[in-house]
Amino acid sequence: MNILGVSIDERFLTHRLKSTSIAGITCAILAVVLFMYRHYVDHVWNWDLAAVAVSNAVVKISLMVWYRFRE
Repeated sequence: MNILGVSIDERFLTHRLKSTSIAGITCAILAVVLFMYRHYVDHVWNWDLAAVAVSNAVVKISLMVWYRFRE
């Protein structure tokens, strides 16, 4: 595939997939760490951070099951 004079091949797509996955997992871990920090230091339940972490886990597990039975 050639976009704006730059050739895009399978390696680029694989690197994009890996970097997106690592970024998503890192953001979920950060949300859990911030949730725990706010809970233990400030004694506040920050539900929006918990929702980010839980939604990441639900989407990740759902897609793992989906791909397992589809491929």
